[in-house]
Amino acid sequence: MHARFVTSTLTGSARAVKASVSRVPSLAFTTPVSRKLFHTSPWTLSVNAPEPAPTHSSSNPPMAFPCVDQLEQRTQRFLQSFDGGPEPSYSNPVSGYSLYQHNEPFLLDHGGILPKFEIAYESWGELNADKSNVILLHTGLSASSHAKSHPANTAPGWWEKFIGPGLAIDTNRFHVICTNVIGGCYGSTGPSSIDPKDNKPYATRFPIITIFDMVRAQFEMLSSMGIHKLHASVGASMGGMQSLAAALLFKERVGKVISISAAARSHPYSIALRFTQRQVLMADPNWNKGFYYDKVPPHSGMKLAREIATISYRSGPEWEQRFGRKRAQPATTPSLCADFLIETYLDHQGERFCLQYDPNSLLYVSKAMDMFDLSASTSAETAIRRAKNTLRLQEGKGSSAPENAATPPEEQAAACATGTSAAELKAKEMLQDDPKAQLNDLKQGLSSIKNVTYYELDSMYGHDAFLLEIINVGSAVKGHLELKE
Repeated sequence: MHARFVTSTLTGSARAVKASVSRVPSLAFTTPVSRKLFHTSPWTLSVNAPEPAPTHSSSNPPMAFPCVDQLEQRTQRFLQSFDGGPEPSYSNPVSGYSLYQHNEPFLLDHGGILPKFEIAYESWGELNADKSNVILLHTGLSASSHAKSHPANTAPGWWEKFIGPGLAIDTNRFHVICTNVIGGCYGSTGPSSIDPKDNKPYATRFPIITIFDMVRAQFEMLSSMGIHKLHASVGASMGGMQSLAAALLFKERVGKVISISAAARSHPYSIALRFTQRQVLMADPNWNKGFYYDKVPPHSGMKLAREIATISYRSGPEWEQRFGRKRAQPATTPSLCADFLIETYLDHQGERFCLQYDPNSLLYVSKAMDMFDLSASTSAETAIRRAKNTLRLQEGKGSSAPENAATPPEEQAAACATGTSAAELKAKEMLQDDPKAQLNDLKQGLSSIKNVTYYELDSMYGHDAFLLEIINVGSAVKGHLELKE
């Protein structure tokens, strides 16, 4: 099993940013909701108490379904929350991050326009005098800008052990900026944000976004900070896609690129997995076509979507060693709810996530991952579409399309790629797509770059190795960042 990165040194200029958002779960409900909105369905709890088990005699007693009861109880808690009870978490992230405010219209690649947007960011390490030591750290699908603890937010970050003095990303040498992407829900503008046109949440009126849109928004922020060139663009998973997109869009502003557990384009099997997650989520009646912000959120669909996703994040060898075929309570009769240890693990992951992240953000951001494609033909099509759509911005005097948007990295660049063979299970291209073929796609795409380094790390943790393999992954990252030109 192996983990992957890609790093590349490019010429140009870029900027640094600050951001900090914690993953504290909190969804705010501002409008009372009528209980008429809720009805009995396989996904949601009826307002009425569950029917008692039949008392007449039968061949066998009825089974208990604590997993179903749990969903119903959560719905009841949401109904109570409209009277001041507990609430979900993503609408009220804890303080500790800074906000970049872009107050001009911003054109998106598929023709949508954001009248304005905000980006939440956090930073670590000192910015040097010429602002040349900046590392832009890109996040995975559901991560906040809180990659590392700091005085304004002391909770451990999602890359806590990789960032700091002497660590993989050495804050004695670099100024690190991490943002929450547009489309997300941890402080940056996304579907849960207020549309300035009517002061209501965008919901599914939010426009379709791409990985390139996310990166262009980040570089608007960097420009406002006077950061003209990044020392490096670094990311894993979806962040690895962003790091590559930054090299493509802003080749003169990025010095090095590190892409971990990512690919040059999304392949059919990974698209299928994310499609399934979205379908499960949208099948939850509480999703209500995305308009649930003053109602019970689609927590059941979110839980199941996360369970599906978790299967692709880790590897079979790890689970064989960790769980095997053990049951949680072997002395009891088997249950149709979580029974095997692996089932209880998936159930826990779903429970933990279902109220931490905005369901609409999951839909939009995962779709952006599906559409990601660095091929020359797709890049050219995007550049043409972007140029045509730019006319829509003339009235609003908004951001123009970046220069050289469809031009691949120049030859002065250096790149490093790293991956885990089990990490390839993230995309799980087992029959339809060979994970190593994906890396070949990436290496071919970087063929014009002089110094490309590829690492394949032996790890049983699958795609999530970039979160867990501190020594192997950290050493590869540190080596490339501190490599002398």
